[in-house]
Amino acid sequence: MQLLKPQHWVDYELIDSGEYEKLERFGKYIIRRPEPQAVWRKSLSEKEWENADAFFKREKGKASHDGNDKGTWIQQKNMPDQWYIDYQYKGMKLKFRLGLTSFKHVGIFPEQAENWNFIYDTVKNMKADSPKVLNLFAYTGGASIAARSAGADITHVDSVKQVVTWSRQNMEASGLDNIRWVVEDALKYCRREVKRGNLYNGIILDPPAYGRGPDGEKWVLEENIAELMQLCSQLLHKENAFLILNLYSMGFSAVIAENLIKDYFPAARQIQYGELLIPERSAKNLPLSIYARFVK
Repeated sequence: MQLLKPQHWVDYELIDSGEYEKLERFGKYIIRRPEPQAVWRKSLSEKEWENADAFFKREKGKASHDGNDKGTWIQQKNMPDQWYIDYQYKGMKLKFRLGLTSFKHVGIFPEQAENWNFIYDTVKNMKADSPKVLNLFAYTGGASIAARSAGADITHVDSVKQVVTWSRQNMEASGLDNIRWVVEDALKYCRREVKRGNLYNGIILDPPAYGRGPDGEKWVLEENIAELMQLCSQLLHKENAFLILNLYSMGFSAVIAENLIKDYFPAARQIQYGELLIPERSAKNLPLSIYARFVK
């Protein structure tokens, strides 16, 4: 099992964490927001935390089982509603538009940088012109633009139209184009792709614990992950291919992700699995997701 920490961030830093909160720097702005996994004590004083440019105030009684806490942001005068940060790795130069959302998120999961690097390197090394890559539950498109910057023919699927629009803004800000945007429920899309006989050189899966499709379709990770993995096993090329499974459910371990890969992709070799961490200024590491991935 591997514990991966992003090594190439300049515009992001985890300053401190603890007591169910985290203090982060995105570009030149420092924000304070809830973090359910930070169960330890803070290293910095409350006075230092109070210097944040914005902090998220959760609505009373609105703690969420899926981490999407509902609330409002309290901003200092210098804090904009939207701003941009950059991420660079080898020939990949990405730009992200960030924003303060009512669910505490800002439009990026910085720990995913390790997966972006993996995608970029893997696509670059593939024996195919414009490898076809499918990104499911694609959110604001970090993985999509990483794949596109490496030359992939990328299909980006998310059920929320506004999020897909946000992804397009990130693509354009990064100087890229020609990503295929699909606003649809991921399971429905995969079922149709299997019927069409389409195949992909890469599949990126980042399913939430709970979610809704554009027509009210219900997604529950424990109930739907088996069918999704089965469909993806039919959509992925038998060779010259890769797959990434990323999970944020606090009830899942990295071994579960590994077992899903072994079950539905028995020919996969050299499976990598573990946790994605963010190191803070002190000696602590904040675990934020689990992953399993392979190349064949």
